[in-house]
Amino acid sequence: MLSSNVNSRLIFDVLKKKTLSWLLVVFLFSFAYYYGVDKKVIIFFAFVLSIFTEIFVGVGLIIGSVPFFGPFLIKIVTIPIFWILNALGYIISAVAIKKGYATELAKSRMITLAMLIGIIIGYITGNIVPLQK
Repeated sequence: MLSSNVNSRLIFDVLKKKTLSWLLVVFLFSFAYYYGVDKKVIIFFAFVLSIFTEIFVGVGLIIGSVPFFGPFLIKIVTIPIFWILNALGYIISAVAIKKGYATELAKSRMITLAMLIGIIIGYITGNIVPLQK
């Protein structure tokens, strides 16, 4: 029972920091919007913030921690995002081929394939050879 209490306390501390960060970001963006800062500037800073911080990971953590509904909502949100990214990759590939960049495109696809194979091999190796405590 003691380890359960320690784990829940640790999760609370992590979620508390993420929640406070989110509230601060929402306040700052609302403040900027209210005082007439250009929407493009706000979107740019939100994009930069999402790249260089873990603030959006915190939202996923908070939503995913809700039993049953959390993981379901995360899947509903992330699967279409991957579909959109995949579709954009195909569209960009078609444009690149049409403009004559077929060899560069083939090289980049080979690098991506090698990286994916490396990730799969790492995943399989990690499951075959478990870490010892």
